[in-house]
This record gives sequence, structure tokens and C-alpha cells, in this order.
Amino acid sequence: MPLTLIIEIGMVVFPNAKINLGLNIVSKRPDGYHNIETLFYPIGLSDVLEVVPAANPAAGTQLHLSGIVVDGAAGDNLVMKACRLLSDRFELPEVDICLDKIIPFGAGLGGGSSDAAFMLRLLRDMYRLPVTDDELCRLAAGIGADCPFFLLNRPVMARGIGNEFETVDFSLSGKYLVLVKPPVKVSTPEAYSLVKPQVPEMSIPEILNRPLAEWRFLLKNDFEKSVFARYPRIEEIKALLYERGAAYASMSGSGSSVFGLFESPADLDGAFEDCFVWQGDCLY
Repeated sequence: MPLTLIIEIGMVVFPNAKINLGLNIVSKRPDGYHNIETLFYPIGLSDVLEVVPAANPAAGTQLHLSGIVVDGAAGDNLVMKACRLLSDRFELPEVDICLDKIIPFGAGLGGGSSDAAFMLRLLRDMYRLPVTDDELCRLAAGIGADCPFFLLNRPVMARGIGNEFETVDFSLSGKYLVLVKPPVKVSTPEAYSLVKPQVPEMSIPEILNRPLAEWRFLLKNDFEKSVFARYPRIEEIKALLYERGAAYASMSGSGSSVFGLFESPADLDGAFEDCFVWQGDCLY
């Protein structure tokens, strides 16, 4: 389907990260994947993604990276995969893609999936493509299980392999978030290989309905036990967040980032000088 619409200016979007509130590894599936239960919660930490018409169309679509150095070839980046999904279907013009990478990767924050999801929607909107929201979510699911979440971009309970979403009426508004990423990367396949699935005594929605002060003793991330054993620095960060007054602290996803929820702005006083640190209000 040729595209005749000419776009003379580009578009800029800000793909945001997420954290996991609780993460239960419930069972192992026959296909080798695991069924999980977790709450995906969007946060304000974001990359910057810009798409403009190609300065040199003969060179094809190019990805220009800045910010945090990303492992792997540019052509293998999930942003390029998202671009190809739509450009092959609609014969889109060549573009220059600029991605300023701010969200740490290998951190359990979903930054790559967010970039891809925002890329799909940006191209759909930029070129006014006849693609519904449901179709966009199906395309995103082909890139990664959590990718469609970033098209919804509101708190959801995620089940299955992290691809079955239930929107929930849940908010951390008024709380303050501190996110700490040490100079450590955790392999997700490795993390899964070390956990023993089990059905929790209490579901995550039940726990989240309790006062925040009780979460510390009830809301678990099943990856923490094995990841902490191999990467004690991550466990130290969680303990230090509690020392600095966090009402609740947890590793996000399979790590290596750790977040703390505070009742008031945190005074970190140089506690994490070797780490990436981000602080912000909880928006939802």
C-alpha cells in the first residue's frame, strides 16, 4: 500500500519507563516460559525519540543514538524493528530516527519495549496510518510481551507471560519515587533459571489494598532472593533505601534497578554516588 502523504516535519515523543509492584513467578509453562503476576506502573523517567524525514533518503532509514551507550548493532534495536513492521506494510518514506537513551537498560524498567511501542504509535500518527489501537497492540506484542503495556501506559495487573493486562484503579499519587540503578546488568533468562515458581498466599491486588507500611512485609519480588545472592550490591541498595526512610523498596522486574517509595522527598546525601539515580513524583 503506497503512502502518498508527504510529511515535512518530524515528531518527538518521550517513551517512559515502568516499575513492578510485586512480582510473583506462579508457574512454569509447557513452552518453557513462566506465568507471572505483577503490577506494571508507569513512571516519569523517559527517553527522547524523534523521527524526521531522512536527510539522505538514498542511505535508507537511519537510527542515531545518543545518551547511554546501548549494546548491539543499531539495526537490531527494537525501535528499528518497530519501524520495519509498519514501513514494510505501508511503504513508508525513509526517515532519520534520533533516540536519546536515558532509561538504563538491563534494569527491569522496560525501556526498550517502551521505545518500540512509542515508535509504532508515532509512525501511525505521523503518517495517519489506518491502524487501530487494537492492531497497534497486536503489532507491539510481536516485539515483546510487555510492549503493549506502554501503549496503554496506565497501571495494569499483568499476568500470563506478562502479556495479559487488566487495568486497575490504583494510584501512588502523593508519594515520591527514588530509582537507583547500580553499574550491574542482570540477565533476564539467568534470573528466570534461578527461581522456583510458587503460588503466593496473598495476591498482589490484596496486598496493594493494605496500607503502604505493610507492603514491606507482604509485597515480594520473587527474583530478589536469587539475584541478591549473585549481586549483593543490589541488596545493599534496597537496604540503604529503607535506611533513608523509604516506606517500601523493591527490585523492579528481574533487576538490576531498585526503587523506593517515600512519603516525602528523600534526602539521599550522596548515598548512591556510583549509581544512576532518578527521583520524581508518582503521577498516577
